[in-house]
Amino acid sequence: MTTIHQEHFVQSIADAFQFISYYHPLDYIQALGEAYEREESPAARDAIAQILTNSRMSAEGHRPICQDTGIALVFLKVGMNVRWESTLSVQEMVDEGVRRAYGDADNPLRASVLADPAGARKNTKDNTPAVVHFEIVAGDGVEVICAAKGGGSEAKAKFAMLNPSDDIVEWILKTVPTMGAGWCPPGILGIGIGGTPEKAMLLAKEAIMAPVDIHLLKAKSARGEKLIRTEQLRLELYEKVNALGIGAQGLGGLTTVLDVKILDYPTHAANLPVALIPNCAATRHVHFHLDGSGPAVLPTPSLEDWPKVTWQPNTKTSTRVNLDTLTKAEVAAWKPGQTLLLNGKMLTGRDAAHKRIADMLGKGEKLPVDFTNRVIYYVGPVDPVRDEAVGPAGPTTATRMDKFTRMMLEQTGLISMIGKSERGPTAIAAIKDNKSAYLMAVGGAAYLVSKAIKSAKVVGFADLGMEAIYEFEVQDMPVTVAVDSAGTSVHTTGPKEWQAKIGKIPVVAA
Repeated sequence: MTTIHQEHFVQSIADAFQFISYYHPLDYIQALGEAYEREESPAARDAIAQILTNSRMSAEGHRPICQDTGIALVFLKVGMNVRWESTLSVQEMVDEGVRRAYGDADNPLRASVLADPAGARKNTKDNTPAVVHFEIVAGDGVEVICAAKGGGSEAKAKFAMLNPSDDIVEWILKTVPTMGAGWCPPGILGIGIGGTPEKAMLLAKEAIMAPVDIHLLKAKSARGEKLIRTEQLRLELYEKVNALGIGAQGLGGLTTVLDVKILDYPTHAANLPVALIPNCAATRHVHFHLDGSGPAVLPTPSLEDWPKVTWQPNTKTSTRVNLDTLTKAEVAAWKPGQTLLLNGKMLTGRDAAHKRIADMLGKGEKLPVDFTNRVIYYVGPVDPVRDEAVGPAGPTTATRMDKFTRMMLEQTGLISMIGKSERGPTAIAAIKDNKSAYLMAVGGAAYLVSKAIKSAKVVGFADLGMEAIYEFEVQDMPVTVAVDSAGTSVHTTGPKEWQAKIGKIPVVAA
């Protein structure tokens, strides 16, 4: 009988969450490097270059790949012959490991978990509790998967109870475009088929924990070897989803997914449950085995195995912008897809700050900062360490601020916004009416972006923690004009252009 000691288990969990905060799985990053080499879309290629450069920087600096360091997710397969030597429950041990990892002094991770989700939504401060899935299996050890799942990709999870005669491929190809770019493609799609509704969702989540191996399936198919039904489905969906032309960051391109993973389970004769959960550019998970001999040993990957890609700001093809003297006329002159390098001072704010601003304006109260002719960055940064001005500070999904956009543009004097992914019709109408613009930074390049931030200070709503209003001073921060003053969105035009170029799926008229 194997004995698993409390401290060994807790420390293994803590080490795992630190490890995945700065090391991408090598299979993912190498697949992304191959996608970079194949990519023909300049915008998508630039975005992938930023993600790859960010990945190497994070691995070298042991700082988070993404500012959203995720909700802690643990899959446990516990052998029936295992004995625990512990005063804590398994859930309590996992939570203690998460607590240690997220509070690590050398690499603090952002606490994003809120208690009372339908009420006060109060931050638990240590990213606990974790979401733990238990399975009792035959054997003498414990198999563990630790994953940090960002909110942007989780928000795009989809589920449907299809009829048995419905076409799964058809549903997925209709559903993926509705997900927008908030899940930060290129990523991996996890699909769960069968069981019951909750089982299908669990299968989809577990599926994306497997290594990227679509290349092996391609080779198997090319050799004429027989594929089982789920393997055939994976290859079909891989080709057809990429043929949608969504591309990196939704800008249009050849690669939207690096792999499609499928797990299935027997289901009721009257049902066909199908779940779809994406993994983003900050794919983070690690697998290890405990046999009672001590804490897990996680082998340090070699940086020599990272793709040899280094992104640098291009002053020849990008326009330098002085935020300190920016005018509405300059903003109105920006063109869709134009790349900018921002310099000077900007403000930040996301969900909680926008809600409080709306409440204050509704009561006629004075705001803590003046937004006149300013640019706001939708971000919730990681706390800084050592000589950092700020920790990793990548953009959050902009669509969550859509309902506040007209208010901000018409009541505060704001003239432009920065975030990730597309804007919805409400925000685009407000941008067009006010001759404003929306700029997109690359999701999955948080540490790279943070190096462009030379100073940071809280200037409003300090009690909101990472959701406070900061003032950042930036130097050559890279962004793309995603919605211009005429309301043209590159997240609409880019995928249409590349879907037509790829030509495998007919373009559907708007």
